This record gives sequence, C-alpha cells and structure tokens, in this order.
Amino acid sequence: MRLTILGGGGFRVPLVHRALLADTVGGDAVVREVVLHDTDPGRLAAIGAVLDRQRDAHRARHGEPPLAVRAETDLAAALDGAGMVFSAIRVGGMAGRVRDERVALAAGVLGQETVGAGGISYGLRTVPVALRVAEAVAERAPEAWVVNFTNPAGMVTEAMSAVLGDRVIGICDSPTGLGRRAARALGLDPAAVRVDYAGLNHLGWVRGLWADGRDRLPELLADTAAVESFEEGRLFGADWLRAIGALPNEYLHYYYAAREAREQAAAAAAADGTRGEQVVGQQAEFYRDAARAPEAAFDLWDRTRLARERSYMADNRAAAGGFERAGEDLDGGGYEEIALAVMRAVARDTPARLIVDVRNRGALPGLDADAVVEVACLVDGSGARPLATGPLDGHQTALAQAVKAVERDVIAAVRTGSRTHALRAFAGHPLVDSVGTARALLDGYLAAFPELADVLPRP
Repeated sequence: MRLTILGGGGFRVPLVHRALLADTVGGDAVVREVVLHDTDPGRLAAIGAVLDRQRDAHRARHGEPPLAVRAETDLAAALDGAGMVFSAIRVGGMAGRVRDERVALAAGVLGQETVGAGGISYGLRTVPVALRVAEAVAERAPEAWVVNFTNPAGMVTEAMSAVLGDRVIGICDSPTGLGRRAARALGLDPAAVRVDYAGLNHLGWVRGLWADGRDRLPELLADTAAVESFEEGRLFGADWLRAIGALPNEYLHYYYAAREAREQAAAAAAADGTRGEQVVGQQAEFYRDAARAPEAAFDLWDRTRLARERSYMADNRAAAGGFERAGEDLDGGGYEEIALAVMRAVARDTPARLIVDVRNRGALPGLDADAVVEVACLVDGSGARPLATGPLDGHQTALAQAVKAVERDVIAAVRTGSRTHALRAFAGHPLVDSVGTARALLDGYLAAFPELADVLPRP
C-alpha cells in the first residue's frame, strides 16, 4: 500500500518512518511506499536526510527494507494512488503558532496553540486548508482512508468528515499515554487494561481502568503516592482527582488551573519566549544545520527531539510546583503508534480497540450524532466505530458542550465567511472572559494574519 504523509517535511515524520521500518522486519509490512508531501522543499530535504540515516541504520541490522520513500511538492501527485493518507499539516508554520500565542497573551488570555483563543485562530486558518485537502483526497484517492494528526484535531476531523464521511479518523496520543501511565502506577500491564475514556480532543477524562473484571480506578485514586507518581497526577494533585473521580487529559490543566497556567505562560514568554518561540529556535537550528551537513541529520534531529520532549508543557509543570518529565515520556512518539495501529487494523481488517476521534453516532450521550468525539472505538476494515459508553457527568458535559459549540462556530465561520460566528467562537470559549476581550482577539488575529480577511470577508 502507498502511504502519503501531508506535512512530510514536519519534525515528527522520522518517528512514523522509524515505525514503518520496524514493521518491515516481520515480512508482512502494510506499507511499501511512502510519499512525503510538503510545500517547503528545504524542509523535505532535511527530513529526507534524516530518513536516509534511519534507513542506513536499519539496513545494517536487517538488510534492505522493502520501503520506498519519495517526495512531492504537488498535492495531486502526492495523493494519486494513495491507499492511506496521514495529514499532519501546520498552516502558517511555527511562525503562525507564535502569533497565535502572542495575540492571546496581549489580550490577557491564555496563549496556547490548540486550547482557547490560540486554538480558535489556528482553526480559522487551518479548517479552510483541511477542507481543500479533503476535497483533493475525495477526487484523487477516493478509496483512501485519512488519519488526521492536524490540530486542532477534533475540529479539523469534524470539518473533514463533512467531505469524507467516516473515511477520516482523528488521532491523539494523549489518551493512550494517560491510560498507560495510570496502569503502570497500579503495577499493571497497560496491554491488559481496558481504559474507559471519553470527551473531545484535548478535553477528555479516564473514567475507569478495567483489569481482571473490575474497575481499578477507585483504588488508584485512593492511593496518593500512586496517583502522584505520574505526570497527570502531579499536574492536578490527588485531592482534585478524587474530587472529580476521574483522570483528566493533561490539556485540562489549562481549564482547571486557568489563572496559574496563564500567569506562568505570560511570565515565561516575557523571560524566555513563548513555547512556540522556543520550538521555532530549536527547529530552525535543526533544519539549517541538516541542510549544511545531511550526513549528521539524524543526530541533529534526535538531539532536537529530546530537547523538545523535555520542555513539553514545561509552563504547566512549573505552574503545578515544578517537576521534570519522567524518562519514559522522553522516548518520543505516540502519534505514530496510534496512526500505525489504525492503519494496520483498517488495511488488514484486524479488529483493534483504540481511542480515536470519530463522529459520535450516539455513542456518547449529550452530544449529537455528527459531533466528533474522542472515545474508544472498534477499528477494522470498515473503519472506526465508536463504542457505546456511559454519559459524561454534569461538569464534564457542560465543558464538552461549550467547547464543541466553539468548534462548530469556527467551522461555520469558515464555511460562511462570517465574522459573527468567529466572534461567537472567541466569546463562547470558557477561557475567554468577556465579549470585549473576544472582540479584541478577533481584531488582533485579523491584524496578525492578513490572510484571514479572505476567510472572513464579512463583518
């Protein structure tokens, strides 16, 4: 099968390539050709050099892998003949992320690329491109499945599903990572634990950890040392987790500790730059040096990857009292494991239970059938079918419904060109504190991104 990766010059692509190489060792690889698509030839060349070094190392251990890689800057050529498409685009690049963060901080609200004002701006810029990509897939590769990595993942997956139906599946590694960490805290094998997780992308909760026929979550929550032995437990604290009776996705720290997260992000931005500015510096150095010394590209990439993993959500950890990431969280990856698990289940028609983003279809009470939710699904040759789950509690439902309404307003703003829908999205978000602030945000993002005037031509 041919796999096309949109955003093929992106920094995470070597993780996918590494997993695909490993998949060839058993002799039953699903993917035989990878097409990398990117609009930036320089980024494609740098990532291509990393993949060459990975291939050399694989060849030395296992022989020549049956996995061809080529690059394309033309979208139609990249999609032709694809059986699977991984979408990992970043509209506006990392420079766009920095502006998303800075405009929000200047308005006195959280600056984060997927949560709150920054996520709304990112969505307004990304949804139009995602819709064009979906239309191109429907035309050039109508039998292909799309696995969407592109953030804001739930919003983008919902927009694309209007074109591709159930042939688009959104993924995020946070729910699976949380479930694994919680299982290990109980001394359990993560593979033997069934995780009850539900919500939206970057807004979900583990409500149960089932092993040996019983739910072990109450046992974990009762043990302060165990629950605070992993990252989410330290972020939120055992007392709060007992109060809500669940384990929140790490991104809920922006909601449960909104004041502290905003103040820490603003202080860090003033001292050392925003998270986006830090990543820009790290990655710009990698892409520049890899172009100069392609033979060293892998080492440069791996060093940059480790620095990035160490600093992931550093502001939140600082706001929670300060702690370092655990060693197992520095290995990188997660996205590629979920993406390849989806791909194998679909391509081989081998059922797998995976937590992914799909249209609800009544699985999660309180949200309509077309709302893209993040829940456990049965994935096989017919796609991903959400498994029925118990309702969110009142607090969880209220938060999920509020954020889903924001996502819907962003999509409506893009489809209609209406600035009114865009204003409603900003004003309706739980992390924006007034309509006046919402107006300042909309004006700020229109000034920071002149291209948004084409997306939102109507006042």
